Amino acid sequence: MAEKPVVLMPEDVQRILGKDAQRNNILAAKMVAEMVKTTLGPKGMDKMLVSPTNDIIITNDGVTILEEMQIEHPAAKMMVEIAKTQETEVGDGTTTAVMVAGKLLENAEKLLDKKIHPTVITKGYRLAAEKCQEILSDIALRITPEDEDILKQIAMTAMTGKGAEDAKETFAEIIVQAVKQVQTEKGIDLDDIKIEKSKGNGIKDTELIAGIVLDKEKVSQDMPKIVENAKIALIDFSLEIKNPEIDTKISISSPEQLKNFLDQEERTIKEMIEKVKDSGANVIFCQKGIDDFAQYLLAKAGIYACRRVARSDMEKLAKSTGGKIVSNLNELSSLELGSAEMVEEVKHGDDTMTYVRGCQNPKALTILIHGGTEHVIDEIERAIKDGLGDVIASLKSGLIVPGGGAIEIELARRLREFGHSLSGREQLAVEEFANALEYIPATLAENAGMDPIDVLTELKSRHDAGEKNAGLNLFKNKIENVLEARILEPLKIKTQVINSATEVAIMILRIDDVIASSGDKDGKGMRMPSMGGYE
Repeated sequence: MAEKPVVLMPEDVQRILGKDAQRNNILAAKMVAEMVKTTLGPKGMDKMLVSPTNDIIITNDGVTILEEMQIEHPAAKMMVEIAKTQETEVGDGTTTAVMVAGKLLENAEKLLDKKIHPTVITKGYRLAAEKCQEILSDIALRITPEDEDILKQIAMTAMTGKGAEDAKETFAEIIVQAVKQVQTEKGIDLDDIKIEKSKGNGIKDTELIAGIVLDKEKVSQDMPKIVENAKIALIDFSLEIKNPEIDTKISISSPEQLKNFLDQEERTIKEMIEKVKDSGANVIFCQKGIDDFAQYLLAKAGIYACRRVARSDMEKLAKSTGGKIVSNLNELSSLELGSAEMVEEVKHGDDTMTYVRGCQNPKALTILIHGGTEHVIDEIERAIKDGLGDVIASLKSGLIVPGGGAIEIELARRLREFGHSLSGREQLAVEEFANALEYIPATLAENAGMDPIDVLTELKSRHDAGEKNAGLNLFKNKIENVLEARILEPLKIKTQVINSATEVAIMILRIDDVIASSGDKDGKGMRMPSMGGYE
């Protein structure tokens, strides 16, 4: 009797085994790296992403491109995750992280073809990554918050290639001022720097405001447009009569009773406004609603008021003006008020905003970005966020490294020396790790229209001759000392890139079996891996 075949899994489950699984995952990772490759560096190109609802995003920011694309392949999604991690940790270097991970996997495929086991490759990669961190600590240069020129150069390097070149000096000045202003003994919180956007004027009109800009207008046209020497009350209760939480019926049997009831409402609101006036406040930012009658009384008293202000903005206003957010009207006094030189309502085209300016030693600020179109403003916002992330990362660690591909070439050179000290097959993996790092300067050159082979050859010979700071200056399209050219990056970018790229490459290499169901009766099953596109 013939043996009956054993059915282990349902029919709708697909399975890819061994080499096929590895090849499939490596191909997906390579495709993700190829996708963002052309955006790298100051001469990188942009991508236009069009959503199903015809929303357009034009960017060369790696993480933005990958987040907006509808990627479905599980291994490709892992590549997107490292870009997101890079974004949250540093804010810059997302394209580099994805490209290094993709190249590590591509180079691992060559070793797999030579019948080298994945565990040997992963061990070699781990050794190489650890050695890289050692070398980076050795090469890194120390800076202090007083080195403002260096911090500005770091911000400029981060913003280059993101459409911000025309005004990069202005932006760098704004970024360094903002970061130094919000710095406290506890460190620097990026949330304390608010970025607000306003359509109109050019990107060079972008300004740093020593206070907060709110996307709000005053609640009544009768209120003053400008309040100088502002005393600001921050309240998170509503200036209106509370509605009962349960259904309530009021029985009124005479006109006098109705009049008394309505008068009582008015008296309650009048008492509220009197308490606000007694505190000395001439500006109110309210997290909740303001009654129409209350608006009239505030306008009559010459008090400027905004309602429905977001909690995050209320907290920034408190840090900026020195005021306290008050939750109970009876606690409102002059001691809880914040102060600013001026609060004014400003119209920019169709937008109406409230500016709180001239705060003394504000611990929260606003960078107001101007630009001709939404797409330009959005890309400038991404550039400024990259600059802020880099400056903050530099100040946190106090360590920077040369940019322009110099650090990658030096790492690759020293890694090869380290590889020669290994006796096993791991030496080959370390060699491929070094080759993967050289992919960054080669791509920088290629995106700038230079010959990557010529550039790599010259860079290697210069580093072998002891010029450890020789890198690409793509503004002049030549190789020179990038420290003298002031092309600088925070150490944190490089350490995070190597950690993330190595971890994801190792994880993908260790997979030899992909099991995916095309869907079950409830429609909750996993789908078969496929490369998704932005449709």
